[in-house]
Amino acid sequence: MSLPSGFRPLALSTAIAAIVMGGLTPATSHADTRPASAPASSLAPAANSASSTEPARAKQASPVIKSENDQRLYRSLTLDNGLKVLLVSDAKADKAAAAVDVEVGSAQDPDDVPGLAHFLEHMLFLGTDRYPKPDAYQDFITKHGGQHNAFTASQDTNYFFDIDPDAFDEALPRFARFFVAPQFNADYVDRERHAVNSEYQARLQDDGRRIYEAVEAALNPEHPFNRFSVGSLETLKDTEAGSLRQRLVDFYQSHYGANVMRLSLVGPQSLETLEQLARDNFSDVPDRGLSRPEITTPLASGDELPARLEVRALKQERKLSFMFPIDDPIAHYRSQPVSYLANLIGHEGEGSLLAVLKDKGWADGLSAGGGLSDGEHALLSVDISLTPEGAQHQAEIRAALFDYLGLIRAEGINDWRYTEQAQLGEQSFRFQQRSSPVNLASNLAMMMTRYPIEDVLAAPYLMQDFDPDLIKDTLARLTPDNLLEVYSGPQVEGEQQGEWFKAPYTLTRLTADATAQPAGGDTLASQLALPSPNPYLAKDFRVLDLADAKPSQLIDEPGAELWYQGDASFAVPKAEWRFGLLNPDVSRSVDDQAMSQVLAAWLNDSLNARLYPARLAGQDALVYAHGRGITLQFSGWRDGQQPEMREVLDQLVNGEMAPATLERITQRLRRSLQNRVQAPLYTRLGRSLSETLVGLPSTAEQQLAALDKIDAQSLDSFRKRFLAKLHVQAMVTGNLTADQARETGQLVINGLAPRITREAVPDLEVRQVTHHTVLRPDSTRGDAGALRYLQGKDRTLQSQARIAVLGQLLEAPFYSQLRTEEQLGYIVSARYSPMLDAPGLSLLVQSPSKDSKTLFSRMDAFLTRFDSRVQSLDEAALASYRDAVVDSLTQKPRKLSELAARNWSELSFGWTGFDRRQQLVAAVEQVSAQDIRAIWQQLNDASALELAFDPGTPSDFDQRLTELDLPPLPEAPRAETGATLAAPSAEASGNAQH
Repeated sequence: MSLPSGFRPLALSTAIAAIVMGGLTPATSHADTRPASAPASSLAPAANSASSTEPARAKQASPVIKSENDQRLYRSLTLDNGLKVLLVSDAKADKAAAAVDVEVGSAQDPDDVPGLAHFLEHMLFLGTDRYPKPDAYQDFITKHGGQHNAFTASQDTNYFFDIDPDAFDEALPRFARFFVAPQFNADYVDRERHAVNSEYQARLQDDGRRIYEAVEAALNPEHPFNRFSVGSLETLKDTEAGSLRQRLVDFYQSHYGANVMRLSLVGPQSLETLEQLARDNFSDVPDRGLSRPEITTPLASGDELPARLEVRALKQERKLSFMFPIDDPIAHYRSQPVSYLANLIGHEGEGSLLAVLKDKGWADGLSAGGGLSDGEHALLSVDISLTPEGAQHQAEIRAALFDYLGLIRAEGINDWRYTEQAQLGEQSFRFQQRSSPVNLASNLAMMMTRYPIEDVLAAPYLMQDFDPDLIKDTLARLTPDNLLEVYSGPQVEGEQQGEWFKAPYTLTRLTADATAQPAGGDTLASQLALPSPNPYLAKDFRVLDLADAKPSQLIDEPGAELWYQGDASFAVPKAEWRFGLLNPDVSRSVDDQAMSQVLAAWLNDSLNARLYPARLAGQDALVYAHGRGITLQFSGWRDGQQPEMREVLDQLVNGEMAPATLERITQRLRRSLQNRVQAPLYTRLGRSLSETLVGLPSTAEQQLAALDKIDAQSLDSFRKRFLAKLHVQAMVTGNLTADQARETGQLVINGLAPRITREAVPDLEVRQVTHHTVLRPDSTRGDAGALRYLQGKDRTLQSQARIAVLGQLLEAPFYSQLRTEEQLGYIVSARYSPMLDAPGLSLLVQSPSKDSKTLFSRMDAFLTRFDSRVQSLDEAALASYRDAVVDSLTQKPRKLSELAARNWSELSFGWTGFDRRQQLVAAVEQVSAQDIRAIWQQLNDASALELAFDPGTPSDFDQRLTELDLPPLPEAPRAETGATLAAPSAEASGNAQH
């Protein structure tokens, strides 16, 4: 996949292809920002990382600095061909992973072939000298319970995968040959350019891409980021300089070489074994004597700024961004002057820029930090999400920003502030939780290109040297004469249009005075204040020695229950609390569901400024609505959670509901509903599937009408009704004693005084597809889409196990045939997709060139061929797919929050034995080839639910949704209730039990 030019992800996450509830989202990559800081006192060299007993030809590098809580072993080395390698031996890892980062990206595209670097990324997956079949790599990875992906950024191309550790030694040769001898098969060159074009077409209406293209046009046109990076049929073609295939080969040989690559291997294997795997498989990568391309052209020259850019957004969202060219902060990663300033500008506490703008009703959110960067130059951006009223006061907002920057210059550069930020970063690094092997491998491979090997783990947290002059130097660049101001909104007309993503925009070159002065009205300067010392800093970081035990019930009252699992295995003094406030009426009424959403949003919003310091200190509070009420979630240090809980409880029960605040919140929820049609098409289809089958069916029109009825008086009335009819279901997981848990839990329960029994609150129903149904959701996207859902006949463990294994068997060949061979579109997936605990399979294709009828027809043709594979399936062939499902189910939580989420999911289904995974594993292990044939026949005989979209075809979704009369799907025996494969996805969270 192609990332926008200039954005450097610090960590990657991919969607697990197998056994994820609501798993309709194709695997993607995303950026993740981390806290900057960690004093030197907390950073120790990694044990067993410097020396090696292997042959002397391995050049050993410096030790890796790691957290004292990190039990993994590290080794860095350089192979004879110049390839730098970082090995991570993690005894607790249940997957092995590998990643290669190549120091080349879209910034190096030839001028006459935009998108070539991204196209090359695609082509490496389609066959090598030793593994020529285009689906060989994916099929092997999938068969052994793994996932794979890649992304192309401006200066990096990053490839990664994970797999069952026992198959790692067979997977690595397949992966390594990407970088030794790819085939670049001429037939697939032509086919895959259509896949890249499909990716481009799928992103044409992404506001982020559209706005970013206009930003590029406003900056230095000579900068290599100012170009089209995805590729299309128009750009990926033969040229006078050579055929497209030859240009691929030339680019590969000019930019892919061992000394501009970084390799990371992560797994439970020993360092010696990992080193031998690296040698055996990657020593053949050719050393072409290359160097990382450097960019010396500035992002903005003296002629471009100051300027104002207005861009039309497709979504009902308004954003005002202030972008200042600065030097790339990577040169000062140990002192972090930009992070220091971003933390102050982006503060959300009382007196902050955001808090003042929210009080005026002008803004909903604000973020500050680095954006574009190329190693020499960067942009510091302040992004403000505006309300419609705020869009009318942009000059005053601009003035308030510069007033706040002036306040920082005058009072904000202090040693105590730097020390406080460093202290918070030190805590984060010290108690850093384990990430997945594939995320770690991908992240490390990229970090190795930017930092000395000893700092690849610590660099994002380092904050060691308070240097006021560096901070002042950066502040000196945050001025009106060095500003690109960008406003995006749906009403912008635009005098020009982006070349590739077609967003209308207007670019105006300004004078410094024009950006500095407000258009009139009162200044907000008197209301602004810098943050005070943080009162929420935890002090007790002792890790209590607690015995491992299953969750147990500490409180059992008619109106409340508290379950507890003490934990010391993650070695963090934290606790994860969930309080489900269940009300029997919420699931029965569209109006009450809207009320619960507004109540949760109001509680979050009204407490944000007050509790933002607590969040910075590691105490998170989140309130969210779901199908049966709302949940209060508290995550953070064991020390200091009670004060935050008291604040939340008091606000929930007694807080004043200001009409202006509620109007801003309901406007935001309205915009969210209106923007659903702007969502990526596969997301829109997946959400529509969930809305059809789970919870109370309601149309967007009904939900908007319900929001329109809400004011301060009606919400306050609902709050009283809601709190008067509660059952509280609570769970705590973490490093605290049973007595501590009981005391804290009782505090919250007493504050809510619940009186309804659990049995009085109905579970959410999953509806049964009783007849073939085709629904057409609305969307503004230009692609066609087809989603077919094959639902299991019941919710038993047996059905879940069989359909999960079948989904694993189906995934790779479906993708290979419909995407790689037939090139129907970029987004193609087939996978196990349960609705709550009701099993099913989803088949999805999104296409820029075929209509939904054709897509369903191609699915039918594939399924006919797939039937022969099912009929000929034997036990030996089934074993690896069955094992892959077992491996997914037996993966241990990597962090406390994952364990807490598992416990909460099981409790939400009433499975208080907390062993649903073990029971499901036992069921999966019993699945035979004959079982697969039986469940396959059952799914083929059952009625399918299909969701289709074709541009220009009227939607019937809202009308049909209210007319459908689908009965509940038969439930499993009570002993099996809750034995689902995964918790609800974020997309389906509104219909979740909890």
